Amino acid sequence: MNSHGKLRRQFLKDSIKASGLVMMSPLIDSVKFVASAGRPKEMIRPANRIKFAVINIDHPHIYGMTDAIKRGGGELVALYAKQPDLRAAFLKTYPEAKAVKDEREILEDPAVQLVLSSGIPDERAPLGIRVMQHGKDYLSDKPGIISLEQMAAVKKVQKETHRIYSILYSERFENKATEKASQLVKAGAIGSVIQTVNLAPHRIHNNIGKSGLADRPDWFWDKRRFGGILTDIGSHQFDQYLYFTGSTDAQVLMSQVGNVHHPDKPLFEDFGDVMLSGNGGTGYIRVDWFTPDGLDTWGDGRLTVLGTDGYIEVRKNTDIQSGNKGGNHLYLVNNKEMVHMDCNNEVLPFGPLFVDDVLNRTETAMTQAHCFLATELALKAQKGARILSLKK
Repeated sequence: MNSHGKLRRQFLKDSIKASGLVMMSPLIDSVKFVASAGRPKEMIRPANRIKFAVINIDHPHIYGMTDAIKRGGGELVALYAKQPDLRAAFLKTYPEAKAVKDEREILEDPAVQLVLSSGIPDERAPLGIRVMQHGKDYLSDKPGIISLEQMAAVKKVQKETHRIYSILYSERFENKATEKASQLVKAGAIGSVIQTVNLAPHRIHNNIGKSGLADRPDWFWDKRRFGGILTDIGSHQFDQYLYFTGSTDAQVLMSQVGNVHHPDKPLFEDFGDVMLSGNGGTGYIRVDWFTPDGLDTWGDGRLTVLGTDGYIEVRKNTDIQSGNKGGNHLYLVNNKEMVHMDCNNEVLPFGPLFVDDVLNRTETAMTQAHCFLATELALKAQKGARILSLKK
């Protein structure tokens, strides 16, 4: 056991004694603290397997998306972005990209096989349609589609062109502890999954990241542009619900949204929750913009997967009770053991698998049906949501 682990256990013991719960202290020693994998490594494919380009970079998620495709062997060749500051910041990080003056230079380039975008949400689906009509595959930031009307148009063109229209649900694909949870569920570590619970708080104050932006843009406050809170940040959670329960058909039992704390932004939503039922299990989702500034990350995102023989809880970004810094914490409890896993050495497979799919016309990273169903559930929950009004 390393010194950090010893200190952590002693801290927990001392805390229990201080609270008067001495009888529970033997349980602390029965919780194993382990690394879920050995040395950190990546699933990296050989370079230059496909050529890809980026159109519109209004959200900094584009950096993680670009890195994922590069890990898969993608060669970034071009960028189109309207905003000079965003364009300069992106090119500083990826100098290999050629800045072009019009998106048509990318759409009409036969060498480009894949287009990525994190444009303003209401512009993502129309762009994706243009990309597919030009014979290319498309990977959008979430939300990739913000209305049922857009969904119908996207599905029609995707069926006609047989191109890939994908959405990077990063809270699953880009979180190592969530990836480890998927491995454990597949291995039967908690039996058959019954329910998922997703808690997804976000900080409304935008941290300065690679984009160089400190303030939220105007479109952030207008649900006509971002689709509403369930459509937007909720799309991650619908993806995880379907994936972990194995549901291929699901219904929204209840949904509600509200703007309970930002009266100066009447077109904004800061809270939403949903209950789901599907052919593989049930689900509960809560999303909000109430992460306090005292937290050490943008949101204390949590995923609980309940099974017939145990449960898993993923602390995605932080774990304030463990004494361990950073994210990617996983707790497993089943009929054999209680384990706390540090999952920072896990491999993120989405990028390499997605590039494989572009090359081989397969669906190993995510099926098209799953991608669309996750978004369709979010859109239906948003459209049918009860408006929450708190009067005290």
